[in-house]
Formats: sequence, C-alpha cells, structure tokens
Amino acid sequence: MRQPTVLIVDDNPDNLQVLGELLQVDYRVLAARSGERALQLARRHPAPELVLLDLMMPLMDGHQVLQALRDDPATCDIPVIFATAMDSTDDERHGLAEGAVDYITKPLRPAVVLARVRTHLALKQARDSLRDEKAALQAELLLRRRENERIQDVAMRALARLAETRDNETGNHLLRTQAYVEALARRAGGHPRFRAELDEHAIALIAKSAPLHDIGKVGIPDRVLLKPGPLTPDEWAVMKTHARLGADAIAHAVADTHAPAPFLSYACEIALHHHERWDGSGYPDGLAGDAIPLAARLMAVADVFDALISRRVYKSALGFGEVRCIMAAQRGRHFDPDLLDAFLADFDAFCTIAQCHPDEPEPVHDGVPREPVAA
Repeated sequence: MRQPTVLIVDDNPDNLQVLGELLQVDYRVLAARSGERALQLARRHPAPELVLLDLMMPLMDGHQVLQALRDDPATCDIPVIFATAMDSTDDERHGLAEGAVDYITKPLRPAVVLARVRTHLALKQARDSLRDEKAALQAELLLRRRENERIQDVAMRALARLAETRDNETGNHLLRTQAYVEALARRAGGHPRFRAELDEHAIALIAKSAPLHDIGKVGIPDRVLLKPGPLTPDEWAVMKTHARLGADAIAHAVADTHAPAPFLSYACEIALHHHERWDGSGYPDGLAGDAIPLAARLMAVADVFDALISRRVYKSALGFGEVRCIMAAQRGRHFDPDLLDAFLADFDAFCTIAQCHPDEPEPVHDGVPREPVAA
C-alpha cells in the first residue's frame, strides 16, 4: 500500500529536518524551503495528501502559498496545516478563515504533530472516498437515465410507426418531421419571443415528442384513413378527430403512470393542436395566435412542409421552390409569422434534412415500379 505523501514547507532547514525525521517513519515526505518550491512540489503527480506550511517565510509567505494552492484546480483540495510561532487567537482565526484545516503553534510537539497529521489524512481519505463514490453514482445514474431515454425513444417510435402503418404516409415521415421540428426550434430559440420557452431542455423534449403527432390516426376507421380519393364532409369530420384521439390517449397513458412525464406533456400539445392555424381556422379547437401551444406551432410548419414535398395517393409531390412559395403565402394565416420567417430564412437546411431521409421507392407492380416519394 502506498504511503501517504506529506509536503513540509519551512525556510528553516533545522525545522525541516526535525519534521522530516518525525514523519518519514509513516509517510513519504517532500520538503521545500520556499513558497515557490512548495508550489512546484504540490503540482507534481501524485500530489501530496497534506501540506504542513510555515507562515513566516521570505519572498512568499504561507498566506500567499495557501492562496496559490486554493486558486489552482490541481491543488485546491489538498488540506493545509499552518505551523507557526504566531500563536494569537486572531492569527489562528485568520489562518483558518483563509482555508487552512488546522493551526499548530511552535515549538512543535511531536505527539501533537503526528496526531493532527494522522487525523487530517484520515479526513482527506474519507472525503476522497465520498467524492469517488459520488462520481461513480453519478456515472451510474447517467447511464440509467440514458437507458431510460433510449427506451422512451424506442417506445415512442414503435407507437408512432404503428400509427404510420395504417396511413398512406409511409417511409421516413417521422424522422424528417422530428428533424425539422428540432432544427426550427433551435433557430427560433434565438428570437426574443421564443427564447424563454426554447432552452436546450425544452427543445430536446419537443423533438422527442414530435413523432407522436399523428398517433390518434390509429383510431380512424380504414374506410376513412385509407380512402384514396377526396373525403366527404362527414368523412373529414371523422378524420379530424384523430387530433383529440391522440391527445386523449397520451393523457390517459400519463395518468396511468401516476408520475409526471414532461416530454409527454409536449406530445399531448402537439397531437391535439398541430392542425390549429394562426388565424383561428384550424382544428380541433379553433385556437388562434399565441393561444396555440408553441410546440404545436413548430409541428404545424414541419408537418405541412413534409406533406407538400411528399407524394400521396391523392396528390403528387411538389418541388422545393413551389413549396416555399405556398408556405410563404400562409404567413400569419396558417403559420406563426415569426416561426415561418425562421423556417424560410434557413429553408435550404430543411430541404437538406428531407434529402437525407428520403422515402423508399414504391414496390413494383406489373413490372413497373411506382414513382418514389419526392424528397
């Protein structure tokens, strides 16, 4: 077992010799006759576990050495015991206030020195042990948290994929819209209107919850959801219920867990309100302006962009230039003006996201593959 290292600092060589002979039986001893040399030895690896420091030294006194040790992250945790002939209460109070762990007056008594050294080395060992245990626990908690986050992500994607398998919106719609939402939220986070709501944590939660935006479509009958042509007014009324169905399902899931889940709060907002419009003409509640939750307003931009650039059974894909014009015309009507401005200002980045996650080509029918979804 490695002996603890004690650094003794005194400008008097006789004092160094006495302390060295006293301590070297049980400890590895380093000696310094000046403050500068003491700092050099303290910064070596391995660092000393304890410093016995004389106060009255030329050029650099003990107070200055202690301050330098405390200012250096590599040495700030080394306990320092002042050893000095200055024995007034004020001197002792001053030394302890500066950060010394103890104060021994000269002439030094061997039994007292050994007892104080042994006590403070034991305390440092206990502190170091607690620090290491805390670091290990923090690492374990971080690992568990990341595992839980992965489980959440997998569960949400599985649910979202389940809804997607019943819809004509196949392929990488979920990946694209999630990436759009995160990118738009980060850009919008620099705007004074949104800065307070869109910190890093909020952006991560909103992006995590985005894939559940259409989870309510699992409750829409196939005759409506899979209809290849235009919907009748009655069928459209049924289709619009998917927003509330999704929000209710998420809300019930949260209630069943009896524990808060912040990202699911965003998921609920997005599922319920991502079809609302800035001018109040959307559904299901006809909300307008800032009454629409910000997460839902972000999702509205992402969802419409992806729908316009993607082929559906009832429409062809549109080119990026045409889509930009269509969306720009909806500023202040369908979309939050400031969010749309942020989107259009970085439009090429959203086009790049779409191109990074293209949909798979349609399967072959009668030897001729169907046209792939545009990206």
